[in-house]
Amino acid sequence: MARITLKSPREIEAMRRAGALVAETFRVLEPFVVPGANLADLDRMAEEFIRSRGAVPAYVGYGPRNNPFPATLCVSVNEVICHGIPTPRKLREGDIVGVDIGVLMDGVYGDACYTYTVGHVTPAVQKLVDTTRDCLMAGLDVVRPGAFTGEIGDAIQTIAEARGFSVVREYTGHGIGKRLHEEPTIYHHREGGRGVKMQAGMVFTVEPMINLGKPGTRLLPDGWTVVTADGQPSAQFEHTVVVTPTGYDILTN
Repeated sequence: MARITLKSPREIEAMRRAGALVAETFRVLEPFVVPGANLADLDRMAEEFIRSRGAVPAYVGYGPRNNPFPATLCVSVNEVICHGIPTPRKLREGDIVGVDIGVLMDGVYGDACYTYTVGHVTPAVQKLVDTTRDCLMAGLDVVRPGAFTGEIGDAIQTIAEARGFSVVREYTGHGIGKRLHEEPTIYHHREGGRGVKMQAGMVFTVEPMINLGKPGTRLLPDGWTVVTADGQPSAQFEHTVVVTPTGYDILTN
């Protein structure tokens, strides 16, 4: 396993500023996530806002040289689990849309995801969204020095399955700092094992992806967009957190 870097107080404060910009970008977008909204327009809006604050979108150009991610936002509508590419597609009443935002600011990264409801959604979909948010917070609530990262997945899977939903296995949380993806890997299901012991100064994301149907996934031919294998909706929430001497602190709140 690659070495886990503990962040200095100065690095943590820089990451807090990057995380605050991520959170602010969600607030800027929120009034425009409505029926008829164009995904490509939301992407342009986010890019302009992030750059206006002296930061750089983290996802543009990320990935393999022959197929880098082409946009500022990952925009995942309904059955899209993650890494959806913004297109001129328009949102419709009853959709849900997971918006994943990453920024690079002053040499460090911030990363978070929020699932918006578009107009009125069905009770089952609302329960999915609410449960996914609860899964994130349950995962975060086990974060403290001396706990193991595997406990995060156990807490998430317990809540999701108790409410009749399933947890995506293939995509995980991750350490973050001067690089977008660092160690450790954060699994959102208990089969991830015990994991590593948490220490104050560790910074990572927790980002459960919860499916209304079965946990299976399928990668589309664009090489990025991941959808549910059964076509049922999926939701995601994500925060970047730092382990503190007494627990955790959300850097993207």
